[in-house]
Amino acid sequence: MGLKRILIISPYFPPSNAADMQRVRMSLPYFKDFGWDAEVVTVDPSFTEILKDDLLLQSLTSDTKIHKVKAFNKRWTSKLGLGSVALRSLWFYREKVNQLLKENRFDLIYFSTTQFPVCILGAYWKRRFGIPYVIEMQDPWHSEYYQSKPSGQRPSKYWFSYRLNKYLEPVAMKHADGLISVSESYIRDLKERYPQIKNIPAATITFGAFAPDLKIAEDNRHLFTSLLDPDFTNIVYVGRGGTDMHQTISVLFKALKDGIDMEPQIFNKIKIYFIGTSYAPEGTGKPTVLPLAKEFGVDSNIVEITDRISYYHSLVTLQQADALFTPGSDDPKYTASKIYPYLLTRKPLLAIFNSKSSAIPILREYGAEFVYSYDQLNDGGIKVYNFLKQVVDTGFEEHGYDAAAIEKYAAKNMTGSQCQLFNEVLNGEN
Repeated sequence: MGLKRILIISPYFPPSNAADMQRVRMSLPYFKDFGWDAEVVTVDPSFTEILKDDLLLQSLTSDTKIHKVKAFNKRWTSKLGLGSVALRSLWFYREKVNQLLKENRFDLIYFSTTQFPVCILGAYWKRRFGIPYVIEMQDPWHSEYYQSKPSGQRPSKYWFSYRLNKYLEPVAMKHADGLISVSESYIRDLKERYPQIKNIPAATITFGAFAPDLKIAEDNRHLFTSLLDPDFTNIVYVGRGGTDMHQTISVLFKALKDGIDMEPQIFNKIKIYFIGTSYAPEGTGKPTVLPLAKEFGVDSNIVEITDRISYYHSLVTLQQADALFTPGSDDPKYTASKIYPYLLTRKPLLAIFNSKSSAIPILREYGAEFVYSYDQLNDGGIKVYNFLKQVVDTGFEEHGYDAAAIEKYAAKNMTGSQCQLFNEVLNGEN
């Protein structure tokens, strides 16, 4: 029996350095192992402003088939409030995929992106060509999370995006044939919101750990300027900031402040880096961590770099650090897909999340030692204090993680889980 064919819709794709294309990138080498032949339709990188990382192309197999579409110029569409690549490329996606579906046989369409508006095309293609589609939810699409937040804590253009998302999400979701999500709660919310899909196949599948990335980073580390100060003990977090992370970051800053007050000769050797905290264009991001550090009086020990850095520059920086930190959101539905690169480095890792976050059981399954919920640290943060002190005093031996967890969460195994759901969708069609 031949391979089943899947068309993947991913507006961002290498060399674009976007977090939401990592699932596809890390899965592509393994789809054929599970009986699927995948092709990707993406937006030509020249039509996007996102940071590029050409090293990402090294992780793709030579036979990866990629179709590129155009997008309307952002200089013009932004005047109408339509700056997202999803909205700018929607018409071009429709035309290109129409052509592909007329000329070729595909068994399934898979939307793997946080550029959610493109997902409305799934219902159109299903109606016109009879092809089922699966949507992956890496983040919520329509969400009430920010409705209760002050205007200063809401994303830019929130008024418009909230209403657009509320209108578009049902167009795509009511006709979906399968759901994949990094969070079980996302699936539960959608099935409660749309009874039409309560019985479709669905699976919670985290991002996987893609070991080849570490070798690519190591082989090319000479290309990157170090962001760390060798005269200090450096603790690194790479990822977005935001006020929703203040509760977890505050635990760290309080422990650091206590240490500086009680044992300054040790704790003043620490610098903690928050890198790539804003999604804003280069040079325009507003710090969200440094103001909090100033409130605690530890700002001289904190470095916030709002600009994003390339994916492999991130990996090199994690490898160069003395220890790593990953904070979670106060939103219990938040999952940190970035934990896998952190685990692959085997560096000492301090993780603080909401007690309901799915990241906590995964990290504990690996055998990560310093994993806490912020409401668990009601002892004044002594555990965090001791972690920071040990990083400076004696350091940690390279951590060996649980072999079964390493295999379970490897990218190949995560791809197998995706393909299992794809098969369930097709079996339901028969």
